[in-house]
Amino acid sequence: MAKAKKQTARGRKQDRARVAGGQDYEVNYEAKKTRRSASAVKKAVKKVGSSRKKVESKLKRR
Repeated sequence: MAKAKKQTARGRKQDRARVAGGQDYEVNYEAKKTRRSASAVKKAVKKVGSSRKKVESKLKRR
């Protein structure tokens, strides 16, 4: 029988560093956090990519 893989927090950390533009709950969370509309968040994700830091800085500049 194969040995079970050790669980690490790496995957979770990487996931939190991204905004999934197709996931409504993530878009709504980011919209509420930055006080912008959900469509503005989706546009920012398309423009700068899915990096949370880049999306937040793009939304704050407007």
